[in-house]
Amino acid sequence: MLTFVFAPGIGLLVYVLFGRDGKAFSRRSKLLLHDLRPAAVPVLSPVLSRQDEALETLAHDSAIRRRLMMLVRRNSRSALTGRNRVEIQQNAEQFYASLVENLKAARQSIHLQYFIWAVDPFTELLRQILIERARAGVEVRLLYDPIGSQAHVGRRYVREMNAAGGPNGAHFSASSAAHDQLPKSSENNSGRWRRRVHRRHEHRPGAAGWRRGFHLLGDTQVRFTGEAVAMLQAVFAVDWYNAVRENLFAPKYVPMEAIRGVDGDVPVQILISGPDAEWAAIRQLYAGMVVSAQRHVRLQSPFFIPDATLAEAVATAALGGVNVQVMVSARPSGNRLPDWAGNTFMADIVAAGVRVFLYQKGYLHAKTISIDSEICSIGSANIDVRSFSINYELNAVVYSERVAKELEADFDRDLAYCTEFDPAAYRRRDCSFGCGIREPG
Repeated sequence: MLTFVFAPGIGLLVYVLFGRDGKAFSRRSKLLLHDLRPAAVPVLSPVLSRQDEALETLAHDSAIRRRLMMLVRRNSRSALTGRNRVEIQQNAEQFYASLVENLKAARQSIHLQYFIWAVDPFTELLRQILIERARAGVEVRLLYDPIGSQAHVGRRYVREMNAAGGPNGAHFSASSAAHDQLPKSSENNSGRWRRRVHRRHEHRPGAAGWRRGFHLLGDTQVRFTGEAVAMLQAVFAVDWYNAVRENLFAPKYVPMEAIRGVDGDVPVQILISGPDAEWAAIRQLYAGMVVSAQRHVRLQSPFFIPDATLAEAVATAALGGVNVQVMVSARPSGNRLPDWAGNTFMADIVAAGVRVFLYQKGYLHAKTISIDSEICSIGSANIDVRSFSINYELNAVVYSERVAKELEADFDRDLAYCTEFDPAAYRRRDCSFGCGIREPG
């Protein structure tokens, strides 16, 4: 308001860029979803039609599980799926090698979505595989965020990718991310540049070859087979429709009969959030999981910059006797501001009894949370206000003791590469990142 009074021009610019809440864009998003609903509902009906039955079956023996399943169902309309196989892949080199093999084996369609699609040895390998698959008749679609990839992907690069095609109508389509391709209007143009589709981040291969350097990336991936894949396809289909107005809700892209035949029994919900959502769904998920924990919480994120709600939830859990451990990256992310800001919050939660560990082996990129060895979440959302309120993010909530214990075992192994945050040393800091730590014990 003071800026409006004393510098009206600057004040107007600040309002246009920062002053409007994400709800200003929700009407347009609802209209787009309305366009897709007639095609989406019949395709997804085998899962959507039995949500009450699934909730009763999969949560009958756990009040905490029921509460979290209901929260995720209501705050983001996330369908509960039960027929899934889930495989955690924490080793980045192993994960990307398996990704390459999966892409080579594709026979009908490939859908990729990245926040950053960089031009490097690894993506060049992927590009050649994707072009070969497109020429073999596979439909290939790549969706990337235009701001996240602007330093790497130019128009010529995209034209070359889109020029690749194949017989029988197969094609290779590359497009910048959905929510930044909406028609410009007074309703949705304001603030478009700061709303990022962050549903998958970049990889970090070494310069000498795509396999080198992955050992320096501490990340956690998850591979699904089963009904959860249909939900992931639905998210991609909405984003793709927003980008190019092509409707992908068809049985050939979401083959429910084949998916339902998968031999798996792990319950999964695919949770999405964004600035045009009614609720801050992923923030509510994290807070709900923390306050539901009875024994322990294990949380990983590149940095820790929560809002007041989540910070209070973490502190309250620790003060109440829950063993809360948080692991963040000790290496700078390339932007020092979140690293410095995270240090401030660490000092506060450590005072409440939370143990904070700084991952030293490489850059920690994992975004995971697990409670009581029963329920876990793996996704794209950092523990920061941008991920919770501004970005379009996606997390998978997995209700499985086996998967949660596996994720916690990975957390415990990562502790070998960590030092523990020391608030006393932090208070003596000199403003350079990396101070304020001590060896565990």
